[in-house]
Amino acid sequence: ALSLQNDVIKARPSLFVIPVGNNSIAGYVAGSGKTVFVPDVDNIPPEYPFSFNRAFDQKSGFRTRNMMAFPLTTAEGKIIGVVQLINAMGKGPDGTEQPVPFDKVYEGFVGPANLIVSRIIERTAAAEKIAERNRQLRIERQKVETQSRETERAFMMSVELLARAAEVHDEGTGNHILRVNEYSYLLAQLARQPKAFCEEIRWAAALHDVGKMSVDIAILKKPGKLDDREWQEMRNHTVYGHAILMRHPRLAMAADIARAHHETWAGTGYPNKLKGEDIPLAARIVAIADVYDALRSARPYKPGFTHEKAVEILTEGDDRIDPKKHFDPALIELFAQEHEKFDDIFTRLVGADGH
Repeated sequence: ALSLQNDVIKARPSLFVIPVGNNSIAGYVAGSGKTVFVPDVDNIPPEYPFSFNRAFDQKSGFRTRNMMAFPLTTAEGKIIGVVQLINAMGKGPDGTEQPVPFDKVYEGFVGPANLIVSRIIERTAAAEKIAERNRQLRIERQKVETQSRETERAFMMSVELLARAAEVHDEGTGNHILRVNEYSYLLAQLARQPKAFCEEIRWAAALHDVGKMSVDIAILKKPGKLDDREWQEMRNHTVYGHAILMRHPRLAMAADIARAHHETWAGTGYPNKLKGEDIPLAARIVAIADVYDALRSARPYKPGFTHEKAVEILTEGDDRIDPKKHFDPALIELFAQEHEKFDDIFTRLVGADGH
């Protein structure tokens, strides 16, 4: 409701709903679209079909004496509400302030009030719609994010289970794949690779030997030396792993690692005799991580070496490994500089059974 005092319009908020019709002043104005002047709400002129309902005054404690009411319209002429100016106040004969009737001069308020108030209402309604839409979008985004997190958890669980299955199928047990993940993550960070690369290799490295699930278990478990045919089949685990992983776009790095982690810097590796930087970086990193952990880990045919011995073999070589031919020289240099951190990972993640 609006009250007019000393030519100043004062707003007093009140929220209520009135049906369109002749039972009330606001209802009549809303239905007819006319501007109404009521000098005395207790003595409404007979030409008006409505009456004044004191219930609103009783609820608010306000005393309505006179009123000007006009329809609130949009720019298109649609009635969206009713403005009631209540209790025009002026000075009486004795100089005191008292209610005075609205006169026709106040019709000049209708246009500006319509322009201002209707725009406020329209903008408020639009803002409410936008706010509601934004709320719905937030809810939908939260649902998508929740589903995305659940999908990601399911994906990572599948990766771990696949890696574990390959490890159990082979000779390895315990935390080998976890350690290779962490070595690879560390070496990728030392090589100043982007965060996304480092995070991806941290789980993709675990799948480096997934192709061994396709190798004859009799060959994997054979206690003696492999013949040429068996050795070729063992080497094929790189091809099998790549074929398994390449079918999913999220596993592109893992597929590269599975295929190329036995390639060597000098081009003497397998399966494709790739050389130098033709070998994917992720595979060059995992090659060092895998060999370090293999050297540290006990196997039925060999003991686990100390960290110092493993570092010596990786950096200086032995009868099987020539680091200058086998590994990316820049990565081996980083390993040599920070090798204690690899020992920390092994010590932290070695199982109770030494694996």
